[in-house]
Amino acid sequence: MGTHNAAHIVWDWNGTLFHDNDAIIGATNAAFAELGLEPITLEQYRALYCVPVPKFYERLMGRLPTDAEWQVMDDTFHRYYTQHRIRCGLTEGVTDLLTHWGAAGRSQSILSMYGHEELVPLVRGFGIEAHFLRVDGRTGPSGGSKAEHMVRHLRSLPRVDAGRTVVIGDAADDAVAALHVGARAVLYTGGSHSRASLETVGVPVVDTLAEAVAEAERLGA
Repeated sequence: MGTHNAAHIVWDWNGTLFHDNDAIIGATNAAFAELGLEPITLEQYRALYCVPVPKFYERLMGRLPTDAEWQVMDDTFHRYYTQHRIRCGLTEGVTDLLTHWGAAGRSQSILSMYGHEELVPLVRGFGIEAHFLRVDGRTGPSGGSKAEHMVRHLRSLPRVDAGRTVVIGDAADDAVAALHVGARAVLYTGGSHSRASLETVGVPVVDTLAEAVAEAERLGA
């Protein structure tokens, strides 16, 4: 799939290909409840979310969580998310977009900060794994940035030129990771960040994944 030096998309998973906002906000509020914090709305989440994730909690708590608090919240978040992600599906139109991009001789992959052992069977279960050169999830502790994971991801794709690679994601950190490796980025407003917070990053911001792919085609030409 794809040819040497052809345009390549690195897709984010949570909040981008996988429309899991309901599970994310539910898991976040379950984690907050463990420390007696008030629940937040999706709008508040999208306005305040950032990585590393402890900084997001600091915005809400007024201080960084202790190591013990972080462990409790992280464990609770992942436990709740795993239970409730089954109610979530792919973002509308994803399968057609993946098919058309590959049919044009271009390649694509997934890099997610969701745990690798959970991510791979989830992607496979939606029947879309064959569209990707590689599917990589997070290895190691949760809560950090995607930048160094992006370095390893692209190194594992020797036929992919970083200069013709476009990262499509829903978080400012996706753009940071793209710039870290010399790639471009397009940010999608349907996930974890509000349009206002995404527009501060200085990369194209779109409201649909169809628009994101069209922008990726232009940037990767």
